[in-house]
Order: sequence, then structure tokens, then C-alpha cells
Amino acid sequence: MALRAAFLLVALCGAAPARADFDAEAFPPYERCALCHGLFGVSANACFPNLGGQEPVYIDTQIRAFLDGDRHNDGGQMVDIVTELKPEEIPVVVEWFSTQAPPAPSGDGSAAGQAAFAALNCGTCHDAAARYMGVPHLTSQHAGYLEKQMKDFRDGRRGTHVGCLPHGPMMPESDADIAAIAAYLASVPRP
Repeated sequence: MALRAAFLLVALCGAAPARADFDAEAFPPYERCALCHGLFGVSANACFPNLGGQEPVYIDTQIRAFLDGDRHNDGGQMVDIVTELKPEEIPVVVEWFSTQAPPAPSGDGSAAGQAAFAALNCGTCHDAAARYMGVPHLTSQHAGYLEKQMKDFRDGRRGTHVGCLPHGPMMPESDADIAAIAAYLASVPRP
């Protein structure tokens, strides 16, 4: 009896007509990005960075780097998504995420992570000065995301954009130091 009811339900759902009036263009372009990055720029998964309160120049630069083939991600999803954006939609996406509230800090940073971050002088570009330099805020970011990006820089899987210092040689050799820096940054409020 239950099998018969399930079959009937599948048959009825499968037989429903497609909505001819569905218009993907009616939705704001940032909703495509929200599937991974969260509607308000706070992603639920450390694979995807928090974009809320991020610097607009940086968001724009990254979208264009994916479009131009200068940046890649492991699964290639970003290239697929950004190619769906029309040129005039990019500023809409940038404005939406950059004007959202920054994510809340998470986890417990350590004094060792703070000291390693300071010793590498990363704060010269990535602290509150980020808003004037077009570089990303690293604070209140997922620790797992930061860890992966730092390792990708260190291991040559991610390049540095024109105008920036080469990040690869600046990264710690030790995975433990990278993890400590990432945990520290995740625990600091975004300016």
C-alpha cells in the first residue's frame, strides 16, 4: 500500500506542467551567488568565503579574475556562475555583498596565531587599511577557507593579482602556523 502511494505521488509530481511564466531574469543577480555565499554574504560552509562587508574593489576584482581565467577554484563552480552574469550585473552583485553586515567572528584565536600574523606583516595590507587598498578583509572569515587559500598561495596553486606582492613566499611553511593564523583571523571582528 505504501509503495502504491509513493508511486502515485511520484507520478503526480512528475506530471505537473512546467511553469511557463518562470523568469530567471526577474531575480536579482546576487541570488545566484547566494546559493554558496549566503544571501547576506555569510556562507554556511567553510568552502565558500563570507562576502558580507567585504571590500567592493576586491569582490569586483575576483569576479573578473574568474571571468578572465586568472583565478580558478577546485570544482570550477565560480567560472560557471560568473559567466552567467551580464557585465551590467557585476556592480549589482558587488554592491549587494559589500554593503551587507560583516559576518560575526567565530572560534577562538590564539596568541600564537596573532603573533604569527603580526610577524609576517600581513596586517599592513589586510587590516583596516584594506578598505583603501582594494584587498580583502581576512577577519571574520571561515578559518577553513583561509587555511586553504594560504596553502594554495604557498604551494603555487593560487597566484597573486597584478599590483600585489607575491603571496606564495610570504606564507608560513608550517601547516600548524597557517592553521593558527586562520583561527586567529576568524576570531577577530571585521572592521
